[in-house]
Amino acid sequence: MLDVTVIEDAEAAAASLDPMRARLLAELGEPMSAAALAARVGLPRQKVNYHLRTLERHGLVELVGERRKGNMTERLLRATAASYVISPLALAGLQPDPDRHRDALSARWLLAIAARLVRDVGALISGAARANKRLATYALDGEVTFASAADRAAFIEELTAGVGALVRKYHADPAGGGRAHRVVIAVHPAVKRETLDNDSPESEPGAPARPDTPGEIEA
Repeated sequence: MLDVTVIEDAEAAAASLDPMRARLLAELGEPMSAAALAARVGLPRQKVNYHLRTLERHGLVELVGERRKGNMTERLLRATAASYVISPLALAGLQPDPDRHRDALSARWLLAIAARLVRDVGALISGAARANKRLATYALDGEVTFASAADRAAFIEELTAGVGALVRKYHADPAGGGRAHRVVIAVHPAVKRETLDNDSPESEPGAPARPDTPGEIEA
């Protein structure tokens, strides 16, 4: 069972977004039969079987075993992942294009970058799985508290300069046979759990909407 997987197919995405099927996926963190699931979610077994067949057809659940129960054989199913992320590929022509409006200080551009990250890494994971190869990736995640908007702007300026220097140092001529890697760095206000359940975070008092900081990092 994978920790997280990316759904790229539109029909699979639609299947996962059905409220009852999403509930079944959440329950299937451990192998379970349709009868046991039906008792847990309060649906007839036949209806649960219908949902499970749909999820199995789209690769969201898998058969992990069978057992005899009376004169019947029960199929034991489990979700293929503990968590699912829907790729922008599932939206076909509606997926965001970060190259359309490049603006390092735009939250919506950051969202488009994040969507591309999900799409690209999802495709890489699928390709690596088909080739039975490991995928070399790296991620850095942390949190910093700024005393003021001015400190935040200074941090972004130094971050841009520092990463830009590293890019210039290690960037090789593509003609030399090296493999291109994408570097994504994001800075945004931390989101509290209650914020996700209620209103969006308020703007920081006195914080400029668009601080005068460098834009994108060029190689």
